Amino acid sequence: MVIDNNHATLLSLQNISKSYGDTRAVIGISLDVKRGEFFGLLGPSGCGKTTTLRIIAGLETPTEGTVQFNSTDITNLPPERRGFGMVFQNYALFPHLNVFENVAFGLRARHKPKNEVGERVSSALELVQLPGYEKRRVDELSGGQQQRVAIARAIAIEPDLLLFDEPLSNLDVSLREETRGELRELVTRLGLTAVYVTHDQEEAFALCDRISVMVGGKLMQTGRPRELYEEPSNIAVARFLGRNNLIKAMRLSSSKNSHGEFKTLEGGHTLRLVVKHEDLAPLNQPVFLAIRPEHVKIAEQNEPNENRLQAKVKEIVFAGATSAVRFDSNGLTLEALVLEPNGLKVGDSCDVVLSSEHLTLLKGQ
Repeated sequence: MVIDNNHATLLSLQNISKSYGDTRAVIGISLDVKRGEFFGLLGPSGCGKTTTLRIIAGLETPTEGTVQFNSTDITNLPPERRGFGMVFQNYALFPHLNVFENVAFGLRARHKPKNEVGERVSSALELVQLPGYEKRRVDELSGGQQQRVAIARAIAIEPDLLLFDEPLSNLDVSLREETRGELRELVTRLGLTAVYVTHDQEEAFALCDRISVMVGGKLMQTGRPRELYEEPSNIAVARFLGRNNLIKAMRLSSSKNSHGEFKTLEGGHTLRLVVKHEDLAPLNQPVFLAIRPEHVKIAEQNEPNENRLQAKVKEIVFAGATSAVRFDSNGLTLEALVLEPNGLKVGDSCDVVLSSEHLTLLKGQ
């Protein structure tokens, strides 16, 4: 789904913090979600993403900051008056109620007429591909079907905002992928706005238009999936998004140069890349450079000499469609992701190229 940048901001968190005693769960979070956007909160366990979602839902009150929805301050508005739909990790279905009554629960709480309840429940079950399941007991359903019932209950109230807290984590891998596709298609078809919490990078990339990465209660970077993957703004994001070659180095070049020159602390190699003046650290301060394994190339005869390093193959790990090749380059360990190892064996010597356009200078230690 392509988000029009002219779409108005629907949800705005402004300098949100949440403390439990001496523990700071969320620290100074500010972000905007546009109308019609599928927005992700991505981060490791304990990073504060679920607490942030609960603050949006009204289940927690921030220690500091404000929550605005449709330009109205809702920071202290109780959850039942926000009109948001929420899907939990454990589904939170009522085992003593059948599917119809589970989906109808929010509608009855809003005192909707009986005929409208029936129509909306039937419509919601059709949307999640469970027509005719009204009289089924919840414990007779598979995990995937229970998840769909939870989503049907959330959309039956026609919410202004859908909130998802790790909703697919209890499903097996194949069902998770299938349900993920259905969920994205459903939210897009209904034109809903969603905020989706997950620790799974692949899931966030597949579902979300934009993502905020959270680490240690702080928001580290917000951007589109490809932007976060290819241009992490700091080392915390690069580490969390995984499989980055992180190279500790010192700056050699003048800050006036558009090409930065860095000497690696392991291996003593000189690497060059395009840098912005404002991103440069002082000459005597170590920095990290990052490059994805798929951008580390095994050199051909005609490859350029810039950022070309001699290396020895330490390990080759076959992983189906690709293989991970780990190199030692005079003490600098590098990993390349290749379709074919091209006859390389452990112990072989070769050259690897770290493309300057794919090397990123990271902020933070």
